[in-house]
Amino acid sequence: MQRSAKSAKNPCAQGAPESNVPNAKLFVANRVSMRAYARIAKKKGRPKMKNEENKLQEQAKAEPQATLKQIVKTSGSQAEKRRSRRLTLRFSPTAWAKLLHFRDRSDNEIGGFAITDPEDLLFVREFMTVKQEVTCVSVKFDDEAVADFFDAQVDIGRRPEQFARVWLHTHPGDSPGPSGVDEETFHRVFGSCQWAVMFVLAQNNKTYARLSFNVGPGGQVLIPTEIDYGEDFGGSDRKLWDTEYAANIKTTDWLTTRSAQETSPTRNELSGCALPYDFIDEFDRMEPAERQFVLDELADRPDLWNEEEEVMFL
Repeated sequence: MQRSAKSAKNPCAQGAPESNVPNAKLFVANRVSMRAYARIAKKKGRPKMKNEENKLQEQAKAEPQATLKQIVKTSGSQAEKRRSRRLTLRFSPTAWAKLLHFRDRSDNEIGGFAITDPEDLLFVREFMTVKQEVTCVSVKFDDEAVADFFDAQVDIGRRPEQFARVWLHTHPGDSPGPSGVDEETFHRVFGSCQWAVMFVLAQNNKTYARLSFNVGPGGQVLIPTEIDYGEDFGGSDRKLWDTEYAANIKTTDWLTTRSAQETSPTRNELSGCALPYDFIDEFDRMEPAERQFVLDELADRPDLWNEEEEVMFL
C-alpha cells in the first residue's frame, strides 16, 4: 500500500527502480528534461517549418511569373530574329545551288530574277533567267523576253514585288562589287520601283547585296546574305538547268574587231552595247585579278592590236 501511494503521488516515478530512490529521482529528472527539450525543439521547429512553407508558396507563385517572363523574353528574341531576317537576303538551298551552277558554266556574267516568298520578299525561293547576251563584264537582257517573263509570272498569280524586285547576277572574277555598267543597268531598269535589290555573286563566293529605296527622299543600305538550310532542299536538276542555260544564255565578245570599229555607233548608241564606252575608267575600277583576266584575253586576240603602233583598236 505504501508503494502504491508513493506511485500515485508521483506518477513520473512509475517505471523507476524502487530499491534506489536517488536513481529514481535521477530517472524522473531525465524524463522531465527530455520532455522539456522536446517542447523547446517543437517550438523552435514551428517557425522553421513555417518559413519553409512560405518559401515554397512564394516559389510556387513566382514560377508562373518567371515562366511568363521567359515567354515574353523568348517572344522578344524571336521577334527580333524575324526583324533581322527581313533585312537579310536569304536563299533557299535549291535557288543557291542553281545560281552556283549557272555561275560556273562559263567565265561570263550571268543575270536573272529572284522569285521570292509572298510572306518574306527577301527570301529567294527560285532563280530564274531570261534570254540575255553576256560577256565577261556585262549582262544585257532581251526586252521582249523580260516582258514575256513578267506576263507569265502575273498569269501564275504572283505580284510584281515577288519576281521583279531582286536582280541577281554573277561576276567571273573575285570581286562582287558592282561595276559602272551594273550601276547604270540597275538605275535604268529598277530606278522607278519603290524598292529593289542588286545582288552580285563572285567566283570565290563573296557576295554583295544592296537594298535601294526610291520613295520619299530615297536611300540605300547594304544587307547581309545567307543560305537558309532550314528550308527543304529540292535537289539539283542539272539537266533541266543546262537546258535553260542553252536556251537563254548567249555569249558575245565584249571586245570588238577592227572592222566593227570602223562602223562603230555614236557615243549615245554605245550605252546599249555590251562594251562599256569608257573602257579606261572601267579598267581602273577592276580588281587586280579581273585586270589580269582582261589582259589574258587581249593576249589571245592579236587581231585587236596594230603591230606597227602597238595600240589597241577601240
